[in-house]
Amino acid sequence: MRFTVKDVLQFVEENDIKFVRLVFFDIFGIKKNISVMSQELETVFEYGASIVPSHIGGFEGVTTELLLFPDPSTLKILPWRPQHGRVARLLCDIKNPDGTDFESDVRGILKKAVEQSEQTGFVSKVGVECEFYLLKLDENGEPTRIPHDNAGYLDVAPLDKGENVRRQICLTLEQMEIDPLSSHHENGPGQNEIDFKHSEPLNAADDFETFKDTVKASAASNGLFASFMPKPLADQSGSGMYINLMLRKYGFSIFKDSGEGLSETAKNFIAGLQTHLHEIALFLNPLPNSYERIRSCKMLDVSNSSYTDSTSLIRLSDTLTNHAKLQLRLPDPSCNPYLAFALIIYAGLDGIENHMEFDGVPKVPLSFDEAVACAENSAFLKKCLPAAVYDAFISEKKKMADCQEELMEKRYFEII
Repeated sequence: MRFTVKDVLQFVEENDIKFVRLVFFDIFGIKKNISVMSQELETVFEYGASIVPSHIGGFEGVTTELLLFPDPSTLKILPWRPQHGRVARLLCDIKNPDGTDFESDVRGILKKAVEQSEQTGFVSKVGVECEFYLLKLDENGEPTRIPHDNAGYLDVAPLDKGENVRRQICLTLEQMEIDPLSSHHENGPGQNEIDFKHSEPLNAADDFETFKDTVKASAASNGLFASFMPKPLADQSGSGMYINLMLRKYGFSIFKDSGEGLSETAKNFIAGLQTHLHEIALFLNPLPNSYERIRSCKMLDVSNSSYTDSTSLIRLSDTLTNHAKLQLRLPDPSCNPYLAFALIIYAGLDGIENHMEFDGVPKVPLSFDEAVACAENSAFLKKCLPAAVYDAFISEKKKMADCQEELMEKRYFEII
């Protein structure tokens, strides 16, 4: 349901909602929020809620306050919070004090990518397949690296101990009007996967972030810890975040095989993605730990140029139907989905605009340092992203490359 401001205010009053979380994201995709009492919400809708940006990732150089304006269409009640004096959540647009859009607002960056796509006649939808680990807690309630079970790919209970947790996650998502498609145990012990239906890119990114919250809350209620680290267990399978993209023009999928092979438009889009993949890899795989997954993943063959193999970086499926889609298998769950989706769209559109052709295998960085270097030398990224976002992102990743990896990994293990 798409709420208006009036709808939200009425809903909050009628449903015993006492606290409203105003949620936004830094440029690295780390969730931030402030909570306001429900009676203050009308004022917040009109005037915004002020935040000080100096301690927010990528916003440190901003010297004025910023304002959060809730997007009424994103209203969700948080089912895992108390049912008396309920808690709701609204995602926010970030604005400058003069009311202009804040250029480092990652939701705004994705909105612009979608607008540019639609201006050229292309309508996109995104579906996500996400893997994660369920891990045990120690006697102090701190997360360990011990898996919740020893099951494997598509195993069932009782060997699969994550079955009830996945059920709880899916039912909770449905309460929030988010549509999971399927769920199962993955290859690693304690590793699980939940897949989602396609939706408009901004909605898909919003829902992905809500999904991560739901997984962590459901895990905690079962005495577990959920990890979205790309490679939380050194000797086990890494966790990916496969991005499935539908792209249509005049209502028809550009990836549909008409019987004479792919259209030139589809080839150009794929060529754009292949050409720019090494430049955007840092945004799809933003941690040193990400490259542990890439180097060790048997299901991610960076040397395979086929569009049909199950290990290909880029796969096409359902190509005989209008539901044909492109799947990019490189990203992992530590990425900022708003920037990831935006850059994938921009890369493909660049391929179409410039009638790109690409023969061979896309270049993929196999180390964090290499990924940083590729992004640092990218004219494409500088064209697509606001300078403040690009500069802050690269600066932070260069610092990350210089720090002690084990200390950095521990921090991200806990917050991703």
